[in-house]
Amino acid sequence: MNLSKSRNTLEQIAPAGFYVALRVGYSFPEEELNGLDPGWIETYTQLGLVMQDPSMRWVYAHNGAVRWSELELPDPAGVIGLARKAGLNWGATVAFCRPEDAGRRSYAMLFRADRNFTQDELDAAYALLRDLHLGAGREAGPALTEAELEAIRLRAGGKLLKQIAAEIGISESAVKARLASACRKTGAKNAIELLSIATTRRMI
Repeated sequence: MNLSKSRNTLEQIAPAGFYVALRVGYSFPEEELNGLDPGWIETYTQLGLVMQDPSMRWVYAHNGAVRWSELELPDPAGVIGLARKAGLNWGATVAFCRPEDAGRRSYAMLFRADRNFTQDELDAAYALLRDLHLGAGREAGPALTEAELEAIRLRAGGKLLKQIAAEIGISESAVKARLASACRKTGAKNAIELLSIATTRRMI
């Protein structure tokens, strides 16, 4: 199932909105699917709710799926109430991580306005998240060249661009060009995310 088909499935399960973060490492998800209303994103971001969201605390302690109506965690910032005011009346959270993933986990936030989630819907969402986490939904991009991989390896080793340039025997701008090309191919937003993706996919 590719990401486009995954989005269609999520829209059926969670017609009021959804957010999926795949293989989250230190800070960045390797891939994400965002079907949330921009107004809720702005509220969530401006109020810094991620640090106080009970569903996020649940994500980092569980595998499986839970309805927000069944969350038994403190909600001092009133995240669930704010979501309801935004029309996200019924929420659910799904999480997946294996011991061999070294802490990298995937999670999804799902919303409906009309009713709570059925068990079949939660099971389907968990199966979808598991498949995406394991790479079943990943669309292969262009392969990285050996020159690009060499630049990534040296950068991951903590070397500065000028040190990499001197070691390889090319200009600093050429090093930047190799890293920029690798970012485009992997979909990384910046060099830090590129290193995270390269490590997760065992490219280096």
